[in-house]
Amino acid sequence: MRQRPTRPLRQLGAVWPWALLLCAAAQAQNANPQQGEQIANNGLPPSVASCASCHGSKGQGMAAFPPLAGQGASYLRSQLDAFADGARGNPIMAPIAKGLTPQQRADVATYFASLPSGIAASPGQADAKDKGAWLVERGRMQDGIPACSSCHGPGGAGVGAHFPAIAKLSASYMQEQIDAWKKGSRPPGPLGLMEGIAKKLSSDDVNAIAQYYAGASGAAKP
Repeated sequence: MRQRPTRPLRQLGAVWPWALLLCAAAQAQNANPQQGEQIANNGLPPSVASCASCHGSKGQGMAAFPPLAGQGASYLRSQLDAFADGARGNPIMAPIAKGLTPQQRADVATYFASLPSGIAASPGQADAKDKGAWLVERGRMQDGIPACSSCHGPGGAGVGAHFPAIAKLSASYMQEQIDAWKKGSRPPGPLGLMEGIAKKLSSDDVNAIAQYYAGASGAAKP
């Protein structure tokens, strides 16, 4: 007969998620954006390249490399941690993230979060003739696909600390990320949402959404 956990153990189980949140909050409070700026612009030679070499001098993104400026610090830190521990694979980012200490990853994340994103929260129009616009603004609830804007905000400008801005991401980058969620090779994100949503999207859906956001008018050009 299985014994029920004792009261102290049950209490511990209820408390530990809050303890993790407090630890993350403490790390964010102790982050040093000035140190993060140094790493972002200069790297840590010889093993860690500068973030600016791929993501731009102000984190504005370049070509297939996504913008980092103005993204939530906790989101950026979680992605760096995922690259470092192998939960998210990328041949460029993995060695860079592994070359940084947890404190340095927090510093870099806080620095980029402090920069202006240049993305305006400009709602789009749902057009039934435009699959990308319709999925972004309305979703397809009969298939369990919510509107992208319900989490990522009007114009793909992002919402809060955990739902990043996705306007002006290159179409190829966005397609790669959605494919990674489909394959389970990228962490599912807040509340485990993205993996489940990605698996419900067809290739045509993914292409339409990616093309829509690549040309989103809510984003200011770098």
